[in-house]
Amino acid sequence: MLKENQSAIIRTIASTTVGALLIVYRAETMRWITIAIGSLFLLSGIVSCISYLLEKEKIKKGNSVLQSTNATLKQSRPLFPILGVGSTLLGVILVLMPETFIKWIVVMLAAWLILGAIMQFVNLAGARQYAHLPFLYWLFPSVTLIVGIVLLVRPIEVAALPLLVIGWCLVFYGVVEFLNTLKIYQMRRLYRKNIQEKMMT
Repeated sequence: MLKENQSAIIRTIASTTVGALLIVYRAETMRWITIAIGSLFLLSGIVSCISYLLEKEKIKKGNSVLQSTNATLKQSRPLFPILGVGSTLLGVILVLMPETFIKWIVVMLAAWLILGAIMQFVNLAGARQYAHLPFLYWLFPSVTLIVGIVLLVRPIEVAALPLLVIGWCLVFYGVVEFLNTLKIYQMRRLYRKNIQEKMMT
């Protein structure tokens, strides 16, 4: 089961963990997540710029040596790290103004709920070939999808409690994903067993 449903289990753990953190810490979690992301961008940009300066200095010294020996072959300058400078600026913005970026994280998490719900619908639709699914299994992803759409379309109206709502929805999604994975796995086993029994008779 672990091998066949590895991605579903990973999604379950990730959703439940992030959801639990949002429920317990809410704004603090989002603020520190934003700062952490900004720090990664900042670190990446600084490393890129330092690498450029070191490489530039190395080539400059190499060309000086070649010039003193009257060699005609010279190394070209490294390309200016535009992406590194951009990463540094973005990192500074995220670290210094995390609250501004939280709105965009809310939108991304809402999109995650919508895509997750759609994926659950697809999995359930595929599982119908093995057996009939109760209405309750279709209700769970429907709730997740509706909440995700509301948060995505009207984030300002639900700005007071978006992190709490998204946190509970992520936990809800993670639990439902696990239950669906378990149910579909059992249905597949039963279906294959029935096929094997028919082939043996």
